[in-house]
Amino acid sequence: MSAARGAPAFRVVLVEPEIPNNTGNIGRTCVATGCALHLVRPLGFDTSEKACRRAGLDYWPRLDLTVHESLAAFLSPPPARMWLFTAKSPRSFFDAEYRLGDALVFGGETKGLPASLLGAHPECTVAMPMVAGERSLNVATAACAAVYEGLRQLIARGDVRLDGNGRLLPAVGP
Repeated sequence: MSAARGAPAFRVVLVEPEIPNNTGNIGRTCVATGCALHLVRPLGFDTSEKACRRAGLDYWPRLDLTVHESLAAFLSPPPARMWLFTAKSPRSFFDAEYRLGDALVFGGETKGLPASLLGAHPECTVAMPMVAGERSLNVATAACAAVYEGLRQLIARGDVRLDGNGRLLPAVGP
Protein backbone atom coordinates (compact mmCIF):
# COMPACT_ATOMS: atom_id res chain seq x y z
CA MET A 1 0.00 0.00 0.00
CA SER A 2 2.84 2.41 0.71
CA ALA A 3 6.60 2.42 0.54
CA ALA A 4 6.69 1.48 4.23
CA ARG A 5 4.28 -1.43 3.72
CA GLY A 6 5.07 -2.62 0.22
CA ALA A 7 4.40 -1.29 -3.26
CA PRO A 8 2.82 2.15 -3.70
CA ALA A 9 -0.87 2.36 -4.54
CA PHE A 10 -0.08 4.56 -7.56
CA ARG A 11 2.89 6.33 -9.05
CA VAL A 12 2.02 9.99 -9.55
CA VAL A 13 4.25 11.33 -12.32
CA LEU A 14 4.83 15.04 -12.92
CA VAL A 15 6.46 15.78 -16.27
CA GLU A 16 8.48 18.99 -16.11
CA PRO A 17 6.62 20.56 -13.16
CA GLU A 18 7.14 24.30 -12.85
CA ILE A 19 5.54 25.46 -9.59
CA PRO A 20 7.03 24.23 -6.32
CA ASN A 21 3.83 24.69 -4.30
CA ASN A 22 1.90 22.40 -6.64
CA THR A 23 4.57 19.71 -6.39
CA GLY A 24 4.63 20.12 -2.61
CA ASN A 25 0.86 19.67 -2.40
CA ILE A 26 1.03 16.60 -4.64
CA GLY A 27 3.88 15.21 -2.53
CA ARG A 28 1.73 15.58 0.58
CA THR A 29 -1.15 13.79 -1.16
CA CYS A 30 1.24 10.97 -2.08
CA VAL A 31 2.47 10.59 1.51
CA ALA A 32 -1.10 10.58 2.87
CA THR A 33 -2.33 7.99 0.35
CA GLY A 34 0.62 5.63 0.06
CA CYS A 35 1.56 6.73 -3.45
CA ALA A 36 5.00 7.32 -4.93
CA LEU A 37 5.93 10.60 -6.62
CA HIS A 38 8.01 10.62 -9.80
CA LEU A 39 9.38 13.93 -11.07
CA VAL A 40 10.61 14.24 -14.65
CA ARG A 41 13.28 16.89 -15.29
CA PRO A 42 13.69 19.69 -16.00
CA LEU A 43 12.12 20.96 -12.79
CA GLY A 44 11.19 24.59 -12.25
CA PHE A 45 12.49 24.52 -8.65
CA ASP A 46 15.05 23.04 -6.27
CA THR A 47 14.29 19.78 -4.40
CA SER A 48 17.42 19.74 -2.25
CA GLU A 49 17.03 18.87 1.44
CA LYS A 50 17.82 22.49 2.35
CA ALA A 51 15.18 23.87 -0.04
CA CYS A 52 12.53 21.44 1.25
CA ARG A 53 13.35 22.25 4.89
CA ARG A 54 13.17 26.00 4.13
CA ALA A 55 9.77 25.49 2.48
CA GLY A 56 8.45 23.71 5.59
CA LEU A 57 7.91 20.37 3.84
CA ASP A 58 8.24 18.32 7.03
CA TYR A 59 6.59 15.31 5.34
CA TRP A 60 9.08 15.29 2.41
CA PRO A 61 11.45 12.75 4.07
CA ARG A 62 8.53 10.24 4.18
CA LEU A 63 7.84 10.69 0.47
CA ASP A 64 8.65 7.80 -1.89
CA LEU A 65 10.35 10.02 -4.48
CA THR A 66 12.09 9.23 -7.76
CA VAL A 67 13.54 11.88 -10.06
CA HIS A 68 14.04 11.03 -13.73
CA GLU A 69 16.47 12.98 -15.91
CA SER A 70 14.06 13.08 -18.85
CA LEU A 71 10.75 11.77 -20.15
CA ALA A 72 12.69 9.18 -22.16
CA ALA A 73 14.38 8.00 -18.95
CA PHE A 74 10.99 7.66 -17.22
CA LEU A 75 9.63 5.70 -20.19
CA SER A 76 12.60 3.31 -20.31
CA PRO A 77 11.21 0.81 -19.69
CA PRO A 78 7.65 2.12 -20.07
CA PRO A 79 5.27 1.58 -17.15
CA ALA A 80 3.08 -1.51 -17.53
CA ARG A 81 0.01 0.70 -17.09
CA MET A 82 -0.30 4.46 -17.22
CA TRP A 83 -2.97 7.10 -17.51
CA LEU A 84 -2.12 10.37 -19.23
CA PHE A 85 -4.16 13.26 -17.88
CA THR A 86 -4.94 15.89 -20.51
CA ALA A 87 -7.79 18.28 -21.25
CA LYS A 88 -7.51 17.06 -24.87
CA SER A 89 -8.96 13.59 -24.27
CA PRO A 90 -12.61 12.71 -25.00
CA ARG A 91 -12.47 9.96 -22.31
CA SER A 92 -13.40 10.86 -18.74
CA PHE A 93 -11.00 9.84 -15.99
CA PHE A 94 -14.05 8.28 -14.30
CA ASP A 95 -14.13 5.71 -17.13
CA ALA A 96 -10.57 4.51 -16.56
CA GLU A 97 -10.09 1.29 -14.58
CA TYR A 98 -7.26 1.99 -12.14
CA ARG A 99 -5.08 -0.81 -10.77
CA LEU A 100 -2.48 -0.94 -8.02
CA GLY A 101 0.80 0.47 -9.28
CA ASP A 102 -0.64 2.43 -12.21
CA ALA A 103 1.25 5.55 -13.25
CA LEU A 104 -0.94 8.67 -13.19
CA VAL A 105 0.91 11.10 -15.46
CA PHE A 106 0.45 14.89 -15.43
CA GLY A 107 2.16 17.61 -17.46
CA GLY A 108 3.70 20.90 -16.44
CA GLU A 109 1.44 23.74 -15.43
CA THR A 110 1.81 25.84 -18.60
CA LYS A 111 2.49 23.17 -21.25
CA GLY A 112 0.70 20.02 -20.19
CA LEU A 113 1.96 16.71 -21.55
CA PRO A 114 3.94 16.62 -24.80
CA ALA A 115 1.84 15.98 -27.92
CA SER A 116 4.30 13.23 -28.90
CA LEU A 117 3.51 11.30 -25.69
CA LEU A 118 -0.25 11.77 -26.09
CA GLY A 119 -0.07 10.74 -29.75
CA ALA A 120 1.96 7.62 -28.96
CA HIS A 121 -0.53 6.46 -26.29
CA PRO A 122 -4.04 7.71 -27.20
CA GLU A 123 -5.63 4.71 -25.44
CA CYS A 124 -4.13 5.95 -22.16
CA THR A 125 -5.44 9.52 -22.26
CA VAL A 126 -8.14 10.71 -19.86
CA ALA A 127 -9.61 14.08 -18.97
CA MET A 128 -11.42 15.56 -16.00
CA PRO A 129 -14.94 16.73 -16.83
CA MET A 130 -15.33 20.51 -16.83
CA VAL A 131 -17.91 22.98 -18.05
CA ALA A 132 -17.56 24.30 -21.60
CA GLY A 133 -15.04 27.08 -22.01
CA GLU A 134 -12.81 26.10 -19.10
CA ARG A 135 -9.26 25.14 -20.01
CA SER A 136 -7.92 23.07 -17.12
CA LEU A 137 -7.67 22.45 -13.39
CA ASN A 138 -4.72 23.20 -11.15
CA VAL A 139 -2.38 20.20 -11.41
CA ALA A 140 -2.39 19.64 -7.63
CA THR A 141 -6.19 19.55 -7.63
CA ALA A 142 -6.24 17.20 -10.62
CA ALA A 143 -3.66 14.84 -9.13
CA CYS A 144 -5.54 14.66 -5.82
CA ALA A 145 -8.84 13.96 -7.57
CA ALA A 146 -7.21 11.25 -9.71
CA VAL A 147 -5.56 9.53 -6.73
CA TYR A 148 -8.80 9.46 -4.76
CA GLU A 149 -10.85 8.19 -7.70
CA GLY A 150 -8.26 5.45 -8.11
CA LEU A 151 -8.38 4.63 -4.40
CA ARG A 152 -12.18 4.55 -4.51
CA GLN A 153 -11.97 1.90 -7.22
CA LEU A 154 -9.28 -0.09 -5.39
CA ILE A 155 -11.37 -0.09 -2.20
CA ALA A 156 -14.51 -1.13 -4.10
CA ARG A 157 -12.62 -4.10 -5.62
CA GLY A 158 -11.02 -5.06 -2.32
CA ASP A 159 -7.47 -4.31 -3.51
CA VAL A 160 -7.18 -1.83 -0.64
CA ARG A 161 -9.23 -1.66 2.52
CA LEU A 162 -10.02 0.80 5.28
CA ASP A 163 -9.50 0.13 8.96
CA GLY A 164 -12.07 1.06 11.62
CA ASN A 165 -10.75 4.63 11.65
CA GLY A 166 -11.00 5.10 7.89
CA ARG A 167 -7.25 4.65 7.34
CA LEU A 168 -5.93 2.91 4.23
CA LEU A 169 -4.59 -0.63 4.58
CA PRO A 170 -3.45 -3.26 2.09
CA ALA A 171 -6.18 -5.76 1.17
CA VAL A 172 -4.38 -8.54 3.03
CA GLY A 173 -2.54 -8.24 6.30
CA PRO A 174 -2.84 -6.47 9.63
